[in-house]
Amino acid sequence: MSDIEFSRTHSFSRADAAKLLAAVAESLGAGESDVHLQLGDTKVKLRVPEKVRIEVEVEVERDEVELEIELKWSLAPTTSRKAAAST
Repeated sequence: MSDIEFSRTHSFSRADAAKLLAAVAESLGAGESDVHLQLGDTKVKLRVPEKVRIEVEVEVERDEVELEIELKWSLAPTTSRKAAAST
């Protein structure tokens, strides 16, 4: 069970879906630790560390294809973050 979970399902054009993915990619690549997501009328801010795990899954069932791109990271302080916090 999650401490917090946020989920939205929307139908987009392929071009709008690409814009959303590009915005996430740009935010991740900007070098900032915060990633901002705009999901409809909801804004979400996530603190993302330098290292993340990524899982890509493609599932085909009869007449439907599902592509999942999942990023995961730990909320536990790393050794380098602990050292920086103690100085």
